Amino acid sequence: MPELPEVETVRIGLTELVQGATINNVDVIYPKMINVSSAQFIDALTGSTIEKIDRRGKYLLFRLNNGYTVVSHLRMEGKYDVEKDGTKPDKHTHIIWHLTDGRELRYNDSRKFGRMYLIKNGQENTLSGIGTIGPEPTSDQLTFEYMKRIMNKSRGKIKPFLLNQDHIAGLGNIYTDEVLWMSKIHPEQITNLITDDQIRELRQNIIDEIAAAIKGHGTTVHSYSNAFGEAGQFQSQLHVYGKKGQPCERCGTPIEKIKVAQRGTSFCPNCQRIVTAND
Repeated sequence: MPELPEVETVRIGLTELVQGATINNVDVIYPKMINVSSAQFIDALTGSTIEKIDRRGKYLLFRLNNGYTVVSHLRMEGKYDVEKDGTKPDKHTHIIWHLTDGRELRYNDSRKFGRMYLIKNGQENTLSGIGTIGPEPTSDQLTFEYMKRIMNKSRGKIKPFLLNQDHIAGLGNIYTDEVLWMSKIHPEQITNLITDDQIRELRQNIIDEIAAAIKGHGTTVHSYSNAFGEAGQFQSQLHVYGKKGQPCERCGTPIEKIKVAQRGTSFCPNCQRIVTAND
């Protein structure tokens, strides 16, 4: 699933490609992908202009000039691309926005898991999933005080805690493994036993890693590509994710992989050790 850096990279690319474009008409090939009828969706978008493309967590928000917003979640395999109008659609193309300048903005999704929600501007927080998202992983929004407060309340393991979008926006499997390795915290560490110094380090690593991944245009592990059809570049900078059996960069111990919260989880058993209340 694309995580925050990948979705932000898509947003930046789409802003360059289609911000300011006017929609001539829309093809809804797979109606189950939208939250309203095809007729409602087409009627709302036809003739509107894409004024701005925002992001909240892993959601893209297409702001239209007619009072509507289209909220898009890419889920596992969703992608956008821009093609010349009339080009034969891919078999996984499910929604096409025909633009008045002779181009098409296409949504492609091989697994059909992605969703688009048509709402009135300002009503995105009424959608299930987006209204409860935690702060963005930036220095101004993700404060130490906030992290200390929510982490001290938790009696669960730190990895699922970080994956919970209600706590912090945008972290997924890849970057959670990475920031925990950087912070020398075991993925099964009980959250409320993490010290203030570790919280400070974890916070800074989250902020720095997400910023670096955005700068690197995201991580391509399976099929992610940006709005220009280009793969991400950040996979070459990963320290632990996908490196089972390889030596830890810090200590040389082979990286291990276990299941935590039903997710494959890579960590160093030497650098990242579980601390108990008795330690």
